[in-house]
Amino acid sequence: MSIAKYEIFRKVVEVGGLTSAAESLGLTQSAVSHAIASLEDEFGFLLLARNRTGVRLTVNGERVLKHVHEILSGNEQLKQEVAAINGLEVGTIRIGTFSSVAIHWLPGMMKQFLYDHPSIDIKLVQGNYNDIEAWIKNGEIDFGFLSLPSAESFETIPLERDRMVCIVSKEHPLSQQSRIRYDQIEKEWFIMPTYSCDQDVRRILQLHACKPHVQFQAGNDHAIIAMVENGLGISIISEMFVKGCTHNVIPIELEDGMYRTLGIAIPSLKHASPATRKFIDHAQLWLKGKGSMI
Repeated sequence: MSIAKYEIFRKVVEVGGLTSAAESLGLTQSAVSHAIASLEDEFGFLLLARNRTGVRLTVNGERVLKHVHEILSGNEQLKQEVAAINGLEVGTIRIGTFSSVAIHWLPGMMKQFLYDHPSIDIKLVQGNYNDIEAWIKNGEIDFGFLSLPSAESFETIPLERDRMVCIVSKEHPLSQQSRIRYDQIEKEWFIMPTYSCDQDVRRILQLHACKPHVQFQAGNDHAIIAMVENGLGISIISEMFVKGCTHNVIPIELEDGMYRTLGIAIPSLKHASPATRKFIDHAQLWLKGKGSMI
């Protein structure tokens, strides 16, 4: 069975359509359709259900997709090992990330890494913690940045502590405080991140048995800041995200200086591709150069 067919199948699932996959791969739509049809003939069942809005995986397609990811990952590792033996440096790294890391770390990390390793490609996929853990588990990415510990039994590499702070609007009565107590938070209207967006805030509140009055829930940090900025409540957010923020909010340290630990989760560092190990080593060195706390 052709590796190229598996790559086409993965791309169709990734972009959700035959036309988009063809454009991304530089193929004709008929070539993509033929590759999928050929795979379905070989397997003896449909992989994709077609409709007017695109395609979706069938139940059987979902069952085989993980194995397709594993085959393609193994093929990528083989190519990189062969290249390394021949003194070459090639490969593709698929990285899962969430917004804070995507904004504040990856641009700097990638700029230097790609300068030093111009023949290695990097593919970024952005989502929430649950998405990233699922992508690692299913083999869709090589590794992901997460707030540790991970819910899954991955190998993890702690990178840096990121302090969690309470944010209030500049007009809020608490804005003049240097620290805020949890009993004060309980008395305020609170903007809660949705569960899929961020579990760190819920972990902190549960740890201190703090039950604020949840006014709204928001699915990303930008929305939370905008709500706080407009006086709709207070919230807790990572210092990394709010640092350098020009919004009308004030960060206040929590009374016990809570933080989250940001790190990398990977199925196995020992069995990772050479390019993946190079990037992880580079990420650790890059953060040390920034004065990392870990």
